[in-house]
Amino acid sequence: MIPGKLQPSTRSRDLIGLPDIFAPHLSVVFCGVNPGIRSAALGQHFAGRGNRFWTVMHLAGFTPERIEPPHARALLRYGCGLTTVVERPTRRADQLARHEFVDAAAKLERKIERYAPRCIAFLGKVAYAAIVNQRTVRWGAQSTLFGRAAVWILPNPSGLNRAFQIDDLVKAYQELRESLQCEST
Repeated sequence: MIPGKLQPSTRSRDLIGLPDIFAPHLSVVFCGVNPGIRSAALGQHFAGRGNRFWTVMHLAGFTPERIEPPHARALLRYGCGLTTVVERPTRRADQLARHEFVDAAAKLERKIERYAPRCIAFLGKVAYAAIVNQRTVRWGAQSTLFGRAAVWILPNPSGLNRAFQIDDLVKAYQELRESLQCEST
């Protein structure tokens, strides 16, 4: 251990979830599956070395500059918030059981109802599919509401998600941003 330098614990049993970044009536709340180990250890959303969330948010036009994880609350200035479906940190999302998504759904829905964003964007299909008890869901806008908010499904920006290159992620996130702009005009 280096004196004076924070050495976060990376044992998952010692870690807790991340604080939500919310304000009333946001345009969109981005909803991750759950915190990664590094993010939970640092107490910062999308802090994993390979995570592309902050880059995608900037390139898709949600933020005028790339925000660093320690400054995540700056998203509020741009009408965006952050939360996770499941609070328990894991190394990979596939380490969560289906029932954990189902068990977390009511609490998440209450948060969304309380803060009333226009949209909730689930990052990845797995959590939303479990919550609505569907085997498959499509990318993009959904025909249902969650906590009275419109629902979008976007690709997970995790570096472990090799099915989507950065350009694919940016395009998907831009579609959401453009949809939100059309709704507000």
